[in-house]
Amino acid sequence: MDSAAQTFPPRVMSIKLWPPSQSTRFMLIERIIKNLTTPSIFSRKYGLLSKEEAEEDAKKVEDIAFATANQHFEKEPDGDGSSAVQIYAKESSRLMLDILKRGPVLKEDGEAIISERAAAKGTVFDISGGRRAFIDAEEAKELLEPLKDPGNLFTKICFSNRSFGLDAARVAEPILMSIKDRLTEVDLSDFIAGRPEGEALEVVNIFSSALEGCDLRSLDLSNNAMGEKGVRAFGSLLKSQKHLEELYLMNDGISEEAARAICELIPSTDKLRILQFHNNMTGDEGAIAISEIVKGSPALEDFRCSSTRVGSEGGVALAEAIGTCTHLKKLDLRDNMFGVEAGIALSKSISAFPGLTEIYLSYLNLEDEGAEALANALKDSAPSLEVLEMAGNDITAKGAASIAACVATKQFLSKLYLAENELKDDGVILISKALQDGHGQLSEVDVSANSIRRAGARFLAQILVQKPGFKLLNINGNYISEEGIDEVKDIFKNSPSMLGPLDENDPEGEDYDEDAEENGDHDDELESKLKGLDIKRDE
Repeated sequence: MDSAAQTFPPRVMSIKLWPPSQSTRFMLIERIIKNLTTPSIFSRKYGLLSKEEAEEDAKKVEDIAFATANQHFEKEPDGDGSSAVQIYAKESSRLMLDILKRGPVLKEDGEAIISERAAAKGTVFDISGGRRAFIDAEEAKELLEPLKDPGNLFTKICFSNRSFGLDAARVAEPILMSIKDRLTEVDLSDFIAGRPEGEALEVVNIFSSALEGCDLRSLDLSNNAMGEKGVRAFGSLLKSQKHLEELYLMNDGISEEAARAICELIPSTDKLRILQFHNNMTGDEGAIAISEIVKGSPALEDFRCSSTRVGSEGGVALAEAIGTCTHLKKLDLRDNMFGVEAGIALSKSISAFPGLTEIYLSYLNLEDEGAEALANALKDSAPSLEVLEMAGNDITAKGAASIAACVATKQFLSKLYLAENELKDDGVILISKALQDGHGQLSEVDVSANSIRRAGARFLAQILVQKPGFKLLNINGNYISEEGIDEVKDIFKNSPSMLGPLDENDPEGEDYDEDAEENGDHDDELESKLKGLDIKRDE
């Protein structure tokens, strides 16, 4: 038996990943078109492409990416094509980003174009892709080699997500010095992660000295846990910046002292349009220092100072400083301890922002008094407001009346977030009534965790389901009866994706009144009030 047995070598199966099928290539083009025509932070800054222009650009992007990847594949025909696939994806992404940051461009005959030179060479040098990693000197030499090409057109460098040690920083130093005169955007976010403090500060000093004197428009130093020492280590770079338009210092451990250092080091912010300080430990004194930067930034359009431990005193200082920024379009102050006084102070500055489109005021301890002051101020200003967020502020039905009056005047409103308040049915119905007429651009409403019951949920659903562009209603975490849930689901039966999850709804919550619910007394009482509700609108 054994002598008759035969052995065969294992069959080796080879799967070729390249070239992609026509359907795969077409799918990529469709995905690029969607990205190019979807409103984003890039479209707000550079303009939104038309569908026709996006289709033309998407085809060119895919053609160039395919040709680049195929050329690579031809050099290694025995491979499985996986490296070509990676190049195909990476090149497509890079070219698409170039177009987003270029915005709509027309030829004389009106056709959209991609600069062949820019497409081939690119203006953005980005090594942030892939997993977060430490890099040594050898890897730095390899990664930064394209920057040494005399013909490169790079005006932006992004070293984010790669942790530079001293040896790697010394490799980068002469390269950065050789290209700094043409750089306009530098992203050094998260580039010293995991390094000991002493080494990290030396690395920062090397980069700062190498880039000193470059005339930047955008600088991102986020996610570096710098504190005051790190800010001062960047002193050479910061002191030489006189034309900054964008400055990002998020999650940097910006304390009171660090905030003062920033204020001291940057010589001019009169051209600054974007200033972001999210997730720092700034506190009141630090906020006062930041307010000085804001006062010196009359062109500011986007200001973010969320999750920075700012209390009432600092909130008042920021509110007063913001009032000088008449071009403000986006304001994000979420997750601070402002309280009523700072809320009222901010309301006095609101009228200075006629072009405001987004305002984020959640978790500021505003209560009814602060929320009413802000809503009343917004009602008479910001005609093009698209996003209003006031979640987690202990707002009751009393405060809801002012919010409803404000919302009624905002016909461009797209997103309304009022979660984790105490609106209850009376407040939600007031706001629903305000949304009844117009508001064709409304896409999202969040009133989760507001002690809402059957009547409020049902009435709001009936209003929103009729909006042509509506996408999502969140009423989770409320006290809606099982019958009420069934009614709401029935209202959205033709578009169930518009209704968010209801897994945290509690039909027997603390507000639940079994006898009243069974008899429908509460619902009937609320519905009878609707006849008398009227939201005054400005003519």
